[in-house]
Amino acid sequence: MKRGFYTIMAAQFFSSLADNALFVAAVELLKTSGGAEWQRAALVPMFALFYVILAPFVGAFADARPKGQVMFLSNGVKVLGCLMMLFGSHPLLAYAVVGLGAAAYSPAKYGILTELLPASQLVKANGWIEGLTIASIILGVLVGGQLVGPHVSGLLLRVDLPLIDTGIDTPAQAAIAVLIGFYALAAWFNTRIPRTGVAMRPMPQRSLMLLPDFWRCNLLLWRDKLGQISLATTTLFWGVSGNLRYIVLAWAAAALGYGTTQASALVGVVAIGTAVGAVAASLRCRLEMAPRVMPLGILMGVLVIAMNFITNVWVAVPFLIVLGGLGGFMVVPMNALLQHRGHNLMGAGRSIAVQNFNEQAAILGMGALYSLFTGLGLSAFGAITGFGLVVAGNMWLIYRWHARNLREHPEEVARLMAMARCDKLHG
Repeated sequence: MKRGFYTIMAAQFFSSLADNALFVAAVELLKTSGGAEWQRAALVPMFALFYVILAPFVGAFADARPKGQVMFLSNGVKVLGCLMMLFGSHPLLAYAVVGLGAAAYSPAKYGILTELLPASQLVKANGWIEGLTIASIILGVLVGGQLVGPHVSGLLLRVDLPLIDTGIDTPAQAAIAVLIGFYALAAWFNTRIPRTGVAMRPMPQRSLMLLPDFWRCNLLLWRDKLGQISLATTTLFWGVSGNLRYIVLAWAAAALGYGTTQASALVGVVAIGTAVGAVAASLRCRLEMAPRVMPLGILMGVLVIAMNFITNVWVAVPFLIVLGGLGGFMVVPMNALLQHRGHNLMGAGRSIAVQNFNEQAAILGMGALYSLFTGLGLSAFGAITGFGLVVAGNMWLIYRWHARNLREHPEEVARLMAMARCDKLHG
């Protein structure tokens, strides 16, 4: 890997770690301030909101500026969201602002991979970035859980600045203040990211002109015989896994009687499995092998439903590792294939924005539905059953969709597979 790749990885790691620790802190902030259960569940779709609203614009913005600069500015927006949460704004509104920063950050962090690396290294690069992202999820939820726990928060709240009233009086607020430092560290790494030499694509003078361009890019990926399969798979995976992060917290409370600190450790257990699966995929899978992993998605959906029958933590831990491993092994090659097709069809930033739009729309829709059902009294066990059925059923449909493409468009699929095998055809 080129030297600049590891700088990108470091920046992504610390920014993602702070995002995930902040989620735990926001859950605790809502809980201690008397926020309803549906508000805690709504944190996930609120984070996804700007991914969907700004999708036509953030991809073009990422392609118009050096991507390290875009990542630096996006981290600044995340810090603004932290400050809002710290000094009185409603946690849902403040977390949506953090999501705004993440929405602008994502096309740059993934788009720069296709500018920096050839097609043959994309699966390995995605294994790295997904593995480190998942490691940041593990550490993030653990750090967040410890920061709001009584021991660490007690130490933080005893820190006092002479003659300055910070207004930081609760464990959740102390945790958020610490996390601003992680965002600052990520921003420093952003300043060290090298330029790739790829020509910038200027933003149009009238921003609304991006709407038809974004719609055209969206249609290009959904009509591409490999792009549509990888986009459908990653959209479904992230729609479910994005909400599963909160559902595991709720399930741990209902099935095991865990509080926020203990339950956040189980979210980290799922992430450990996903990291192992991501690394295994990066070592064993080539880009053209991506469609072969789809049956793992069906199995993953069945295992999600099986969570309802687990009441012992010693069974839960290895089970959640296996569940996460299946997801990691499936999503890494599919994500790489989608990036490859998007880079060839429309450019890195725009393709990642299209991907984010579809994936975050799925998170937003499923999260809103879960929040609604929670408000109406649906238990965590019912939500897990529903999510498992959605994964298994839809992955079977996507698998059949690809089989039909192989039957009805064999020459087109073969041509696209040949492009995936050749670095010189990577755009």
